[in-house]
Amino acid sequence: MKKVILTLIAITVVVLGTSNFTYASAKNNNVVTTLSNIGSINKIEVHGNVEVFVSTGDKDQVKVNNNYYAESAFVQDQNGVLRISSYKAEKLVLYVTASNLQAITAYDNATVVSNDKLSLISLDVNLFNNAYANLNLDNFATNVTVNDQAKADLTGSITEYSLIYNNLSNVNRTELIAQNVSETKIAPKSDAKVAQKVEGDLVVVE
Repeated sequence: MKKVILTLIAITVVVLGTSNFTYASAKNNNVVTTLSNIGSINKIEVHGNVEVFVSTGDKDQVKVNNNYYAESAFVQDQNGVLRISSYKAEKLVLYVTASNLQAITAYDNATVVSNDKLSLISLDVNLFNNAYANLNLDNFATNVTVNDQAKADLTGSITEYSLIYNNLSNVNRTELIAQNVSETKIAPKSDAKVAQKVEGDLVVVE
């Protein structure tokens, strides 16, 4: 009976319009759960204390390591955007496979790591707060924006590469090969002495 209980996964799925919501309601050991009702993923948005291992493949799929699947964990698949959030002390770990991934955005202490080399036509990566991305890329075009105290390790090869950053020491691209490179430094909006161009809440310093 104990064995049966340990293998049961209590997940409530609520479908509303085109949205698929998956909540964790149990904490299990040594179990990886494949979430149902996941559509085509073109963007991953991560909040909180979450680690996402991402890969490209023919079938879109999301798996959760239930060692860390706490009640506050939240996964939402809506119109191609996979939103993931968890603010528990224990890190929520997910494995995401996407066939047409176009964007990754991470906030708070979230981490995004490529399982293997990501082979994509184009990818936009936006990092905020203390988020971290470790990506091995094989793309035609990649645009990376590193804000706040976020960090990025970038490897692989890219034809068209664009980087926007506020602290170059937070970006490691020594093992990245790029043919056409554009890098721009950003500064806080309050730093008027070096400001040249304002874009939203950021000031771009050329």
